[in-house]
Amino acid sequence: MTGIDTGTATTAGARAHARAQEGTVVLDAPTVPAADAKAISASVAAEDVVWAERMTGGSYGHRVLAPGTHVRLTDVDGNACASVLAYHADMPWERLNVADTVKVQWQVYSARGQLLLSDQGRVLASIVEDTSGHHDSIYGASVQARNEERYGDGSPEGPTPAGRELLVLAASKNGLGRRDLPSSLTFFQGVRIDESGRPQWLGSTGAGASITFRAEMPLVLLLANAAHPLDPRAEYVCTSLDVLAWRGAPTQPTDQLWSASPEGRRAFENTADHLKGRTR
Repeated sequence: MTGIDTGTATTAGARAHARAQEGTVVLDAPTVPAADAKAISASVAAEDVVWAERMTGGSYGHRVLAPGTHVRLTDVDGNACASVLAYHADMPWERLNVADTVKVQWQVYSARGQLLLSDQGRVLASIVEDTSGHHDSIYGASVQARNEERYGDGSPEGPTPAGRELLVLAASKNGLGRRDLPSSLTFFQGVRIDESGRPQWLGSTGAGASITFRAEMPLVLLLANAAHPLDPRAEYVCTSLDVLAWRGAPTQPTDQLWSASPEGRRAFENTADHLKGRTR
């Protein structure tokens, strides 16, 4: 035999095959370097992009982010469903508390201006843009038992993975376990509560909707893109989610958001006081 063996049965062949894949765009894997991503908009400098990834339905993502990082999630085809969890990167026992997020701000529906609060009364992130308006802070991610009942399978490697099982995998990549997963926020699949107290499914606003939030502390961010637990459709429906993150600055006292409400101002002050004590 002459030349290089391109089969994968030998080490040389496997190496040649692997190297031939360089430059191939792979779904469910970040673009590296992130500056090469095609999804970068004119408003974002390529050199500032720190994370770019397209997550297909039934997949997950995760990243450690610096304060001030902006993260834009885009519902590419109109049926993405992004379950989001956030943790203080330096103290992961401090994490998103959805109950406090809605209770302290007197608003159960996520939208621009909402602060994502931790269980310590500090601001983990703030929503700075929202073109969707269809979100859910009540029902969290789907679970394996429910998906098995509805679709026949809920395992993360199966055809109809549960959102919570995907979050478990994302958590494991950051030293976290199942016990570390609180209830999550869900973006792009809306739920409203009617006057009788019953949930009303809104679904998506359509392809191209996006939401952008800004890290106010160093974060571990976990994402799962999986069908919503209240989705009434018989089939498992979840389409691609684009993730784009870029460097920026956290909210400052001069920003309007800082003092938009007494509760928000106090949360920002708690955050600033905490961060000041951790830097020289």
